[in-house]
Amino acid sequence: MRMIKKIQGFIELTRLDKPIGIYLLFWPSFLGLLLGGLNSGYIEYKNYLILAIGSVLVRSCGCIINDINDYKFDRLVSRTKGRPLASGKINISEAWVYFIVLAALSMILLIFVPPFTVFVSLIVGVFIMVYPLTKRFLKAPQFFLGITFGSGTIISYSLASSDLSISIIALFIGTVMWIISFDTIYAFEDIEDDVKIGINSTPILWGDKALSISNYLHLAFYTSLAFIGYINQFSLLYIVTLIVLFGLYIYQKKLINNKQYLDAFKFNHWIGMISAMGFIVEIFLV
Repeated sequence: MRMIKKIQGFIELTRLDKPIGIYLLFWPSFLGLLLGGLNSGYIEYKNYLILAIGSVLVRSCGCIINDINDYKFDRLVSRTKGRPLASGKINISEAWVYFIVLAALSMILLIFVPPFTVFVSLIVGVFIMVYPLTKRFLKAPQFFLGITFGSGTIISYSLASSDLSISIIALFIGTVMWIISFDTIYAFEDIEDDVKIGINSTPILWGDKALSISNYLHLAFYTSLAFIGYINQFSLLYIVTLIVLFGLYIYQKKLINNKQYLDAFKFNHWIGMISAMGFIVEIFLV
């Protein structure tokens, strides 16, 4: 029974029981891989596997580092006080060992990727380590998070293509804005606790304008998708994808207006999936 509880603690530490974070890392990265294939003309099957495994490992490492840095704060926040480190299910030494193991597995993946991918991945790895600390000294840590996880588009793109294109630059910028947008919504869940304990976030910084700015950033992501479709001469069928995405945006706004911030945050999984489906149709089927 004790072993089962310990295993459960490790699963909770990496949020494998809550895979929404994996999806929100995977979909932008998958879009990058698809653009890389569009630029080079093909995608090796191994790269799909590398992307899938990498998304799970990187997100898991990010969760562990976040909790190691924040477990004292997590004890003071109602939503996070039950996390393994905050509640004592897992101790710091065990968390570090777990992180080292998963980080080592992530490094093994780098054996199978191009040199440029290795270079960018190592830089992003440092960013992942630093991100939890940014909530203490940056007024808008969501910007740092956006750049960190938005870089997944460039990493995955580099798996299939060595030549940077206007498309991947547009996708990177759009994805950074999208991540800032949905993480701002997510931060509304803890805004009262964050104010009390001195943690920074965009909802605190932007105040009453936070939701409006989040909406604009989300639409900027859609604009980047439309721009990518235009410069790559996607078919008129792609307009259907953009219309569906706008419909999802309207539904997400409804959730936000009802103060269902966590549901609105999770809903971005479907936005990422539809975006990827639109790319797949245009790149492989049309």
